[in-house]
Amino acid sequence: MMHEAPIPVVLAGARGHGWWHLQNLRRLSAAGLVRLVGVCDVAPLDPDELSGLGAPEQGPDLGELTARTGAEIAIVCTPIHTHTDLALTAARHGAHVLLEKPPAPSHAEYERLVTGIEATGRACQIGFQSLGSHAITAIRELIADGSIGAVRGIGAAGNWVRDEQYFTRAAWSGRRTLAGQAVVDGVLTNPLAHAVATALRIDGSDHAEDIGSIEPELFRANAIESDDTSAVRLRTGRGTVVTVAATLCAERAADPYVIVHGDKGRITFSYKQDLVLLQRAGRGPQERTYGRTDLLENLVGHLRHGDALLVPPRATGAFMRVVEAIRTAPDPVPLPDGAWSERDGRRVVAGVDAMVTASAERLALFSELGAPWAAPLVSGRG
Repeated sequence: MMHEAPIPVVLAGARGHGWWHLQNLRRLSAAGLVRLVGVCDVAPLDPDELSGLGAPEQGPDLGELTARTGAEIAIVCTPIHTHTDLALTAARHGAHVLLEKPPAPSHAEYERLVTGIEATGRACQIGFQSLGSHAITAIRELIADGSIGAVRGIGAAGNWVRDEQYFTRAAWSGRRTLAGQAVVDGVLTNPLAHAVATALRIDGSDHAEDIGSIEPELFRANAIESDDTSAVRLRTGRGTVVTVAATLCAERAADPYVIVHGDKGRITFSYKQDLVLLQRAGRGPQERTYGRTDLLENLVGHLRHGDALLVPPRATGAFMRVVEAIRTAPDPVPLPDGAWSERDGRRVVAGVDAMVTASAERLALFSELGAPWAAPLVSGRG
């Protein structure tokens, strides 16, 4: 058998979350699967930052760098509002694309991305790493064989903490728009986007046409334009009610999770740990940790061996329906001063952890759970 040469890769956006991609590239380079040939960033990396990755070429123009290096894959890990243009630039210069989530800041940009990529004939993988978890297939099999009875709904919860510097780390951070362009950097569309996408994948409702109604409730404790504490309720074409509640102003940080509620039991999926907890009446709880397929590795397998892509762009269409609903919703409601306090350089919303948990348990929005800061939404509906 002939040894397959490593696939040449360029990375656009090497700082911030791009550091994770550098680490992953080191791992896959050591395994002989890929070779970093180019880094596209506004500020070049120094040799120490590229330790273990050779001496890739660097430059600020992704198209030129892709063409010059002959890269077969481009990883795009740049500000949200640049995703579509840069992904299409890489594809038009011959590279297949691993594009960070969220794929685009609006449904129009998403459609431009999908049609543009398809026109090039290049492959594109969207970076929802949780969708590479083998646990999702296992959960869907448990549901299909009736292990928890009829599904009553799916709830997801995320209690995270972010200091105020998180919202000032870049010009686009915490923004709904920037210089007339949509950004939509909200808690459900960016940092906790995996909770939304994972719940939808578990339901088998990840394409745009799979979503019916969408009810977002957007709030902010921080002095930002976008939302940092929000909930959304969806009804899928299968009739499933899906809620996702999340905050970046938690009292205590906790791993996010998705709960599938059945009339005979429940499944809790802690997706960052690939951990599944099955609970059924009359039986002891069963817990199992699953493996995960890396999305860049999956893209390499797709190119070399025809493996099916785990997260092609159209499989994020339902998530993009949620992004669009949040983008076009009224601006987030600012929480009154008494609803939050300063703690260690961050804002903490009193009682929000319990509210997020209750949302996932009861498939309810904040306004239905009696959150005092959600009262303006209740009165507005009256």
